[in-house]
Amino acid sequence: MQYLLLLYTDPEHWAAKSEAEIAAVVAKHGKLIEELEAGGKYLSSNALEWAGAATTVRVREGRSLVTDGPFAETREQLGGYYLIDAKDLDDAMAIAARIPDAGVGGVEIRPVKNVGL
Repeated sequence: MQYLLLLYTDPEHWAAKSEAEIAAVVAKHGKLIEELEAGGKYLSSNALEWAGAATTVRVREGRSLVTDGPFAETREQLGGYYLIDAKDLDDAMAIAARIPDAGVGGVEIRPVKNVGL
């Protein structure tokens, strides 16, 4: 079953890190990706720009409403994702716990719903 692992963290945490510290975390992500690929569980992953770079579009009564940024202001922001193929929720939780960001933020696990799109 596919799961989307959403990585939430406080951007200020990363702003306080040196380039070397960030590179070390990126290397940990790379190692995890290699291990997941070897086990046939890795599908995709990416980091995202912070919410300040986001644009939100809503359509109401046939009109597009565009706003800068996210809908809600929160301390933790969506910073990236992993798309994995895990055998079950327990397997997905074990993978989520290995993601470096879980140690400084949270990893939300969502089953991917196959609706034929």
